[in-house]
Amino acid sequence: MESVAGQDVGNALPEGLDAAIRETAREIAALLRRDTDMDVPVPGSRWSVGEAAAHLAQANELMAQLAAGQVRGYGDGTPQSLAAANERALAAFGERRAQPLAAMIEAQAEAYLKAWDAGAARGTLVTPLGPMGADVLGSYLLTHMLGHGYDLARALGRPHMIDRARVELTVPFLLTAMPRVTDTARAAGLSARYTIRLRGGTRFGVTVADGVVQVDPRPPARPDCTILTEPVTFLLMALGRRGQWSAIGRGGITVWGRRPWLAPRFPGLFEAP
Repeated sequence: MESVAGQDVGNALPEGLDAAIRETAREIAALLRRDTDMDVPVPGSRWSVGEAAAHLAQANELMAQLAAGQVRGYGDGTPQSLAAANERALAAFGERRAQPLAAMIEAQAEAYLKAWDAGAARGTLVTPLGPMGADVLGSYLLTHMLGHGYDLARALGRPHMIDRARVELTVPFLLTAMPRVTDTARAAGLSARYTIRLRGGTRFGVTVADGVVQVDPRPPARPDCTILTEPVTFLLMALGRRGQWSAIGRGGITVWGRRPWLAPRFPGLFEAP
């Protein structure tokens, strides 16, 4: 196999993903190391900063272990079971201090990258949100850190670390996860073809029929509704951190097509894990 600088090309993560994982972990750790009050509540959450940081440290460890080829059970793939598994894991893990958690977040992100480089896990992995390739697991790891990093930054009154480039790197995971977190009750009875476009970047298609959601990296030939979203807004909405009406009010969403009235139904089709 062809190699670059002594490394197999086949073992390379998608361009920019390794740097994004490493830098995001470093920036989250820096938030925690600035004389942080770990008892501050996280807006919109039942967790404190200490609990959110502990969860993030545990999740990074879990994904590093999966990438290393270990089998770990963690819920049944539904958002409800993941929430319950998170609470059980937090209850069994007492660390809430800033410095140890910051170090663990960075160390476990690095452990994921080392496991990838070592080629420990290839093919399909069993993850908390179902089977996926190790490269998509890396996108999952980044997405998860960005969501909770955003929460920590808000709680502490500091700038978050989500930007256009990092959002693009979350798309492989989001496309994999969307059918798995569909709210079937809300999708029932809906027949629609959506084109989703990130301003200046990715576009993809989502088809809804008989309560089932299918995602295609290619937009449909004749979409009913096209939704153009500013990238950071898109990720925050996908993760349940921002509502669509707030996004529309800020100019983050533009809609057109034969059935533009379908746009407000789209975010509600999914339950953020």
